[in-house]
Amino acid sequence: MITKEQILSALSNVEEPDLKKDLVTLNMIEDIVINDKKVSFSVILTTPACPLKALIENACRNAIGHFVSKELHVTINMTSRVTKQRNQPLANIKNIIVVASGKGGVGKSTVAVNLALALAKTGAQVGLIDADIYGPSIPIMFGLEGSRPQAVQLPDGRTRIYPIEKYGIKLLSIGFFTDPNQPVPWRGPMVSTAVKQLFNDADWGELDYMIVDLPPGTGDIHITLTQAYPLAGAVIVTTPQNVALSDAKKGIGMFMMNAINVPLLGVIENMAYFTPAELPENKYYIFGKDGGKRLADQYDAPFLGEIPLIQGISDAGDAGIPVVMDDTSPMAAAFLEIAKKVAQQVAISNAVERQTAAVN
Repeated sequence: MITKEQILSALSNVEEPDLKKDLVTLNMIEDIVINDKKVSFSVILTTPACPLKALIENACRNAIGHFVSKELHVTINMTSRVTKQRNQPLANIKNIIVVASGKGGVGKSTVAVNLALALAKTGAQVGLIDADIYGPSIPIMFGLEGSRPQAVQLPDGRTRIYPIEKYGIKLLSIGFFTDPNQPVPWRGPMVSTAVKQLFNDADWGELDYMIVDLPPGTGDIHITLTQAYPLAGAVIVTTPQNVALSDAKKGIGMFMMNAINVPLLGVIENMAYFTPAELPENKYYIFGKDGGKRLADQYDAPFLGEIPLIQGISDAGDAGIPVVMDDTSPMAAAFLEIAKKVAQQVAISNAVERQTAAVN
């Protein structure tokens, strides 16, 4: 008779490629059922966006065949349980990811929106906060101009805000509460209070990932978030030219300061090249080449991917239907790959954090 111990012993030879430990030690194997020559079990991945899902499943099948029996019929349920940051005060939000840039105009909001939607398309529960107080763009990019979230007065006098839901994610933006035709002339303390309210006064439900679209630069909002909430990490968006790279370095430097110490999940190069619609095979590097890759290498950070300068991306945002929602677009596939890499880096960062805490 084949036993659960034999199955676990075989699967202890399968290593999680990112975490460098075997699946059994990581408690990633559950629900083992043995019925004659049929074996089924679940592999609990660290994220539904795991880019190594097929590799791990194939390794499990090979291990069972090699160490137990090739005659077994193996059924594997590849599921996930997103890991959570340590010391996260918002119990219902597992991971907060900020999307930042050193300067404006590099497509940071476009990346934040499509990253959030791509993570949701993998099966994760996702929220998106537009923390760019002075230039909120989320309402436009989701076709929600003029929309207002529902707000309910609680018995204790506090107000509970219910985020707007669209395309499978939950959204809040200061743009939902202000006149789009009027500037927001707020000083630092008012800005910090407003951003905290988007986190604390909203009913977000249970979220695997909260994506935060930060304003350009390194100002009050950045400091407020890093001091008030542990962040799973920062994604840096840049374009290839030197002026953008120079400002991006300042943003990275802020996250790496000892007093802040936010993990750098990686670099995304936007507007990497131009491809005309009539010449889809041609690439014109009008802003320079490989600037984002060099930046990632300089800080020993993952290079998450490059996004070309294509009119369809901006047109989709202006129309309120982000490009990742178009399953036929190659850009949708590109953002899905970036989302998987981001989720992968979050899982690695959380594992390293837990190991460090255990040692200390």
